[in-house]
Amino acid sequence: MRKLLLSVTLALLTGPFMSAAVQADVVKLAADHPERYVVVKGDTLWDIANRFLATPWRWPDVWYVNPQIDNPHLIYPGDVIYLVYVDGKPQLRIDRGPRKLSPTVRRTPLEQAIPSIPLQDIKSFLSDNLVLERNTLESAPYVVGGVNDRIVAGAGDKIYARGTLLAENQNFYGVYRPSRTYTDPDSGEFLGFETQSVGGGYLLGSEGDIHTLQLKRTSEEVRVLDRVLPTQEEVVQSVFYPSSPAQKIDGRILAVLDGVTQIGQFDVVTINRGAREGLEPGNLLQVHKAGERVRDPVTQEFINLPSERGGLVMVFKVFEKVSYALVMQAENVLAVMDEVRSPR
Repeated sequence: MRKLLLSVTLALLTGPFMSAAVQADVVKLAADHPERYVVVKGDTLWDIANRFLATPWRWPDVWYVNPQIDNPHLIYPGDVIYLVYVDGKPQLRIDRGPRKLSPTVRRTPLEQAIPSIPLQDIKSFLSDNLVLERNTLESAPYVVGGVNDRIVAGAGDKIYARGTLLAENQNFYGVYRPSRTYTDPDSGEFLGFETQSVGGGYLLGSEGDIHTLQLKRTSEEVRVLDRVLPTQEEVVQSVFYPSSPAQKIDGRILAVLDGVTQIGQFDVVTINRGAREGLEPGNLLQVHKAGERVRDPVTQEFINLPSERGGLVMVFKVFEKVSYALVMQAENVLAVMDEVRSPR
């Protein structure tokens, strides 16, 4: 079973994303920021950054790495984050209190570290959903049936698939179901087929282009025409480094996952920009709601009002032409077709 690695480190706070221009700026603090804050169980790094900073993604600019603390890039419940000023600029530090000298090694499980974001909101999307190119999906083997003429199957059942397997020397395959097609709303370009994982199983054998698999796990019943794609049971490392994209991004929200119609905080959305535009996991984008189209009362012509900022999303899974992002802030109700831009 896939395991989610909860050891999300504060390496995001050490500055690999800082530019000279950003370092020269004084980071603006939140209007009601505390002077000290005691970390509690259930906090995330995003929560803590929001308490102190008006622009939480700029935490790397003010984080001070305490050299006397073992592994200062990890924050745990009970740690104290406090604010000081150095040369007139704000700086955040961590205090873990006095330590008792001992010849033994004190070990703290990484799972107890404070995660950067609420991981439970994206766990399933980290490993289960794929967005595939047209030829990848169409060339993948498809389920033709199960044992005893069954057209649906579950964990422990055998299924048969027909086609050419897309990986050699692999014995575990995922079963995926196409769920939607993504098309760029501005250019009309095909962006990919989204597929949802419905199960996975071991390859028992092949005769020509007919393959027999035994399902080990299923989240839904496996049906005829579901696709078989190579996968592996691996640890999904959910370490994110909130940062601005390296390149200017202008895109749109294509969809909100899980079937909701209105988009709010911690919902997962799909955007029409991906790896080819330079997006990486951890990149933050501002959401702008499109301005209303109104009639000028004097000229009677229709005009578009300026867009307004509506929230902030963080990219966590990137495909070639699209990405999944988690809504970190929602200042207004967001919607499909809202614009996403590089943060300012």
